Amino acid sequence: MAEINANRIYLVGLMGVGKTTIGKRMARQLGYSFLDTDTELQKQTGADIPWIFEIEGEEGFRIRETGMLRQLSDISGTVIATGGGIVVNEENRMLMRNTGVVIYLSAPVDLLLERTRFSKNRPLLEGVDRRAKFESLFKERDSLYRKSAHLVVRSRRGSAKRMAGKIIREIGRYERNNG
Repeated sequence: MAEINANRIYLVGLMGVGKTTIGKRMARQLGYSFLDTDTELQKQTGADIPWIFEIEGEEGFRIRETGMLRQLSDISGTVIATGGGIVVNEENRMLMRNTGVVIYLSAPVDLLLERTRFSKNRPLLEGVDRRAKFESLFKERDSLYRKSAHLVVRSRRGSAKRMAGKIIREIGRYERNNG
């Protein structure tokens, strides 16, 4: 089990970057619990994300997402994978920065396209040119992810276990250097 002081780790980044896969590995290596804002929201509401988007629109979803983040930010010993758009709300960015270590997982558009090609649970990718959508989302959100993050890590092809270990080591270095 790795040793770090951060009792809450938030993973932010575009959909398909590996927040859930890497987050589960990190939690296992740290002996933490793993939580996903979208999954927890679905459990609480009994509705899936595309349905919430369809009925309440993106604005309604974002309100629910903020409420869920507030709940999860009270739980210690967690790795929390967030929805790709969580950084759009300034309250969310501040809440994450003030209650844990925020890791921005960044990846090239080609890798994101590959990872989401069969996905049916991503409302923002439905019925659109996926490449254009990813490029637009990156342009809109990259600076917000960077503002939120304590660390930026490039997600690559390969082992989630190795990536998780790398991120944990980087968190440890960050903590040593930032006291």
